[in-house]
Amino acid sequence: MKHILFGALIALGFSFSHASAETCGGVYKIKRGDTLSQIADGLYKDARKWTAVYNANTAVIGDSPNRVFVGMKLQLPCINGLPTGLEGGQVPSEVVVTAPAVTKVVKQARVQDGQALKVKLLTAGDYAPFTHKDSPNGGLITEIVDAAMTSASGKGGYDIHWVNDWAAHSDPLLSQSMLDMGFPWFQPDCQQNPDRYRCANFYFSDPMFEMLILLFTDRQRPISFRDDSDIEGKTLCRPNGYFTHDLDKNGRNWVKDEKITLVRPVSVSDCFELLTEGKVDAVALNEFTGRKAVKDLELSSRVEIVQSRPLFIEGLHVLVHKTHPDAEAMLTTINSGLDKIKTNGVYQQIIDTHMSIIWSEL
Repeated sequence: MKHILFGALIALGFSFSHASAETCGGVYKIKRGDTLSQIADGLYKDARKWTAVYNANTAVIGDSPNRVFVGMKLQLPCINGLPTGLEGGQVPSEVVVTAPAVTKVVKQARVQDGQALKVKLLTAGDYAPFTHKDSPNGGLITEIVDAAMTSASGKGGYDIHWVNDWAAHSDPLLSQSMLDMGFPWFQPDCQQNPDRYRCANFYFSDPMFEMLILLFTDRQRPISFRDDSDIEGKTLCRPNGYFTHDLDKNGRNWVKDEKITLVRPVSVSDCFELLTEGKVDAVALNEFTGRKAVKDLELSSRVEIVQSRPLFIEGLHVLVHKTHPDAEAMLTTINSGLDKIKTNGVYQQIIDTHMSIIWSEL
């Protein structure tokens, strides 16, 4: 059996504060001629943050970031103290970011012989900014899961285990109930492919966070993407080991029906090398992985993001094996906790804090 190491999160002591009592974030009403890039450039002083505006308002805007109209109200998140002075903005208090305790106690409905048992949550590192031991609070999703569990049940009994062997998570750790729930995981198109391993064997929580999957293209060879048919016949690059279900979801069937050519090299940097060599039309990645690679490879002047629409909006979930005797009860707990922190504002505070950190590194 694989050697499994359970580690404790490293306390980072990362913190930042705002010197003034000026409000941050709030509601912006679209004016004539506005685009998300212009709004981001004017209010965040960074046109790239159009994706942050869009991601916070996909339910209002819809599939295309360009579908905004005069009078539409957008909720703008607080990122690094901006934007200021908007209606509905909040006065940011000092935020201290630390690592969650591995053996934190929270009340859980899981009981055996009259005694509450700790729920054993499972994650792994090297998946920044979502989960990573050296990231503030163990990463964005770690902190959301931690807050949701705490909010749902109060003080009682769960802990978070770090096992840096992702392949062992689904089997045997979760399949054999050695640990109870794992995060963060993508959910395949289970409606279209119910026999997929993850669909057939696991239940999924509500999404802890939704991120944009984007097309990164060469400025010298731009492509149009307003409809799925625009991508048919194109060559896309995504590293080996990364999910591909988004390329077939919702009847798209780009890979299944060979409507596109999918190139799968070893690494993200390989994809961008193929892009700049003209061997692929676009690199298809989540926003954060793609943006970080563009920065690290010093390709900001060469590579751009297709802004007409995202390739997909992908959720990150907590999952539990269907054979677990307390599967439904545990999913109810995490989902109810997520609802509570969204209602009381804790969720948005976590998002804003981590987005400030993420964007400061991009």
